Order: sequence, then C-alpha cells, then structure tokens
Amino acid sequence: MLRYWTAGESHGKALIALLDGFPAGVAIDEEPINVELRRRQGGYGRGGRQRIETDTVDVRTGVWHGVTLGSPIALEVVNRDYKLERLEDLPRPRPGHGDLTGAVKYLGSIRGILERASARETAVRVAAGALCKQLLAPFGITVFGFVAEVGDQKIEPVAGTLDELKAIRDESELYGLNLERDDAIKELIDRVGKEGDTLGGIVEVQVHGLPFGLGTHAQWDRKLDGRLAQAVMAVQAIKGVEIGLGFEAARRRGSQVHDPIHYDESKKQTHTLGYERPTNNAGGLEAGMTNGQTLVIRAAKKPISTLRKPLASINLDTKEAEGASYERSDVCAISAASVIVENVVAIEIAAALVDKFGGDSLQEMQARYKLFQEMAAER
Repeated sequence: MLRYWTAGESHGKALIALLDGFPAGVAIDEEPINVELRRRQGGYGRGGRQRIETDTVDVRTGVWHGVTLGSPIALEVVNRDYKLERLEDLPRPRPGHGDLTGAVKYLGSIRGILERASARETAVRVAAGALCKQLLAPFGITVFGFVAEVGDQKIEPVAGTLDELKAIRDESELYGLNLERDDAIKELIDRVGKEGDTLGGIVEVQVHGLPFGLGTHAQWDRKLDGRLAQAVMAVQAIKGVEIGLGFEAARRRGSQVHDPIHYDESKKQTHTLGYERPTNNAGGLEAGMTNGQTLVIRAAKKPISTLRKPLASINLDTKEAEGASYERSDVCAISAASVIVENVVAIEIAAALVDKFGGDSLQEMQARYKLFQEMAAER
C-alpha cells in the first residue's frame, strides 16, 4: 500500500511529507519536483507570500545514489517566512475559514487552526505528487491539469496534441488552454482585487495512458473514483468534484450518457487492449475501475475566504460585531489549485498502480504489468 502523511504549519520551520510503500528501484530527479513547486507558486492573482518563498524539495530519506530503496521517503520544503512563534492570535474569525469551528472544537486559538488549515500545506502534497509521477512515467502514464474556468468565465481549450496543450498551459499566466482568453480574465482578476474581493474557478485533470483495472468494484472504500474524490475534496477550498460528465449526466438520457464499446484489433497491444470508445462520458472510470480511457476529473474551488474588504464577524472575546480579521492573501489562486489537484490525483493513481501490480520494486511491477497486458489482450 502506498500512503502518505504531511506535517507542518504555514509559518512554521518546514513542511514535511512522509511516503510509505513507495517501490524500490525508481530513479528520482529533484528538478521536476521543484518545477511543480514553482508552478504551484505561480499563476496570475497570487499574493505577497509567493515573493517570499522559493520552494524547493529536499529528499531526506528513502533514496540511495538517487534511487528509491523501498523504505519510507521523507520530503521537506523549508519555509523561508518562518515566524510562527512571533505571530499573535487573530481576534475575529474569518467567514469561510476553519477559524471559528476549529477554535471551538479544540478549545484554543484561531492561530492554532489557521496555521495548519492553510493551503500552504499543499506545497508538500505537490512534492509528493511530483515524486509519484516519476513512478507513473515508466508505465506511460501522464497526469495533466489545467484551469477550465475563472469565476464565471470559461476558458475554451484549443485543439492540439497533449504536448502542444502542455506548452500552451505553461505559457499561460492562468494555466489555461487558450492564450487568447488570458488578457480578459487577468483584467477581471485585477478588477475584483481592487474591489477587495476574490475569485474561484474550476480545474480539470486528465490522466492519459491508464491501463484497465486500477481500482476495484469489490469494496466501497477501494473504488478508485471514491479515492480520487476524497483526495481532491481534501484540498483546501475545493467544494465540488465530478468525473467525466459529472452532474451533466443527471440531466441527460442514458443513450446520451453511456459510452459505446468498439473493438480495434490494431490497438490490441496498447493500454486500451483494442477496446475503444467514441465518447468518454464516464471519464475513464466504470464501477470504480479504470477502463483504458483517459481519466477526466474536475474540481470546483470556492473564492479565497480572506477578503481585504472583510465580511461581518465578531470579536471572540467580547462577542461584539466587528469586521473579520485579515491575513495576507491572494485574489485568485485557481492556477495553483490546478497544480495541487493534478498532483494529488497523481498520488492516488500511483497508489492504485501499486495495489494492482505490487509495490516492492519497479522491476517487479513492470514485469507484472507486462504479464497482465499479455493475459488481458488474449482474454
């Protein structure tokens, strides 16, 4: 079983991720992880914290001569803006944050909640996901995330190959797939920021090259769609998740939803085993298992809760009405959210791959993967 935990506070000394069950024999390159960390800090509409931090990963354990050992891997991202012990508590909880609920639950301070609840924690989740992509790559699996909507503005993707779309996304300040939409949406973000308000949006993640059979129908907690939904919903500020058509499937008739099955002998030796679909409304998952098609998952991120023009709140000491406290924040972090969701999806796909093909070593997994493909192709 591949699993992970994180530790650390927003303004603490460091953030740490501990991965257990990562297979031996995977060559690790820190630079692609650092690229993902830089992408997480980028995107139009980010705040001042991103100019302070320059995130890089330090792989502290589980690697020898650049290759994983099969033992637990500790990833560390140091906080340059370490000042936790000098920070005071917030007197007024911010609507939309965990300030009030956490302070009441733990009978303690708002500071003690917000430091761990902060999306700053996602830096090491991104690092863990970028590490997991290096396990997925030898199997031809690619995870690709982008911004689909900002506020009420859609970014209609242009046509292109996966490599072409990656190049467009990486050129875009919004991480979208249509450069012609950037200027108008940047103007929207600027206008909303001047009003003291914030924006959310929708991100999409696609996973290409998946084999049949990751996940299972056999138990509710092992269905891959359920595991993905939990991982994505556990990202700060995500309020909705859909796979494939998602909610739109409820509005259509069955004949407009379910994907017909065709067979193409020429593709028998590919990851689809020759089973082709003219549509992918299921988003690559049926009965909790991958079906050889591209996995498509979308997440809705609410606007950032910290507002320069604060909403009504109360002073926790006096219970008198006051404006909510303000902590340095972004206007729009949907670009960062696309990177975070992409990488937590990568973790779950890697975990499902380990479950299916064994997890002691990459070499053993590849042998089992090859054997499965051969057996499945002759079924």
